[in-house]
Amino acid sequence: MEKIKVGVIGTGFIGPTHIEAIRRLGFVEVVALAGSSQESAEKKAAELGIPKAYGDFRDMLKDSEIQVVHNCTPNNLHFEINREIILAGKHVLSEKPLAMDSKESAELLALAQEHGVVHGVNFNYRQFPSVQNLHAKIGHGDLGKVNLVHGSYLQDWLLYETDYNWRLAPEVGGKTRAVADIGSHWCDTVQYVTGKKIVEVFADLATVIPVRKKPMSNVATFGAQNTEEVIYEDVPIHTEDYASVLVRFEDGSKGVFTVSQVSAGRKNRLSFEISGSKSSAFWNQEEPEKLWIGHRDNPNEMLLADAALFSPEARSAIHHPGGHNEGWPDALKNMMLNYYTFIREGKDPAKDKTNFATFEDGHISMCITDAILESHQQQKWVKVQQEVQS
Repeated sequence: MEKIKVGVIGTGFIGPTHIEAIRRLGFVEVVALAGSSQESAEKKAAELGIPKAYGDFRDMLKDSEIQVVHNCTPNNLHFEINREIILAGKHVLSEKPLAMDSKESAELLALAQEHGVVHGVNFNYRQFPSVQNLHAKIGHGDLGKVNLVHGSYLQDWLLYETDYNWRLAPEVGGKTRAVADIGSHWCDTVQYVTGKKIVEVFADLATVIPVRKKPMSNVATFGAQNTEEVIYEDVPIHTEDYASVLVRFEDGSKGVFTVSQVSAGRKNRLSFEISGSKSSAFWNQEEPEKLWIGHRDNPNEMLLADAALFSPEARSAIHHPGGHNEGWPDALKNMMLNYYTFIREGKDPAKDKTNFATFEDGHISMCITDAILESHQQQKWVKVQQEVQS
């Protein structure tokens, strides 16, 4: 069978991780890479062994060989590029956030539905094996009625005033940062696991470091810096380092989460605890093979990821025997596997159920983000306006 041909737009951190995950599938081939310039595209394409390089993504969209395009660019480019991909008749897999606001994301969803392309958003945390298993367990009623959900997503990569990245600039990253960047992942994962939509929010946001020192030269985002050799300029910060959000779900159950990018020692700690009428469950992305299950009248359990111990619906998400830990790159691979299997089987997102996040999920995420920003500004409960077209 001929391989599905793919083009990737974006040469930063996330583009190459998409490429690595795609290559693990076997039946998909990355044939082109587009960057911000011809020089940068050619350099990265040569490093990664990709035959075609484009300095303008629009030229890549004219390539008739390419069937699917991944949008791995900064946030402010997502709407325009996603729109161009759809209009070119290509299937599209976008990084989150889907757009800069819910008006743009609604337009993209309607456009994708109109043109009949397979549309996906990279919410990969729902693809961890233990998360898939918990989703199945809750669906079977193992935890009983879900009463409340609480958790956080904590990082430390912006702890120092000398930490700087394009995400800090509202014109590039958007009006919110911690909420849009990592809070969106928490909300999507929890909604997926519980099967409940967030319908109302009350938010409190804070900029912990109001002025940062921006390096005058390029430095690595997630690496150690030699600050003694760097020249800085002071830049006012207008997006949040931290947020806490009360949430209400559609069935009346409630929850709360905190996001922070200034929590020392927490590298990428997305965690949540679900309290049900029978049992509780806790999961932490930094120890993804472990699922804690709490009881009142029996000893608590620690369920390690093992296909032999999983619910039947979740077994396909784990690819190695128990004890062979699968992590973030494997969850990303699961996202790609589910998305490309859907394409290979000729399925239609308008008719067939997907086992990956779609533009509809991306739009709902944007609606929640918009509601959180409005709630903080007005200091009151705000309903999530998440009606979607179909």
